[in-house]
Amino acid sequence: MSGSDTYKLTRTSMALDAWTIRALDELSKRMHTSKADVIRRAVREMKDRSDREVAAPKPLEALDWLQSGGGLLAEEAAEYRTAMVAERNAKKYWWEP
Repeated sequence: MSGSDTYKLTRTSMALDAWTIRALDELSKRMHTSKADVIRRAVREMKDRSDREVAAPKPLEALDWLQSGGGLLAEEAAEYRTAMVAERNAKKYWWEP
């Protein structure tokens, strides 16, 4: 939300069921804020969550990415493997192969 949107409010009305009204009252008291602010926060949270879901790769896309190296270059992978082998070898006991 940009700074100019913060103070640009529009009045609106909506029909809410009894449970939602009770929940809205409870949340506004618990959060020490207005019912309108509770609704704004809830909408902002749902929008952020939806944006993350849309931006996230689909499961098969993620699998393809991982199977193709996950963004890791072959040289980087080789360096990492060498470092891990050296670290593991340094921690072995004398009786381990």
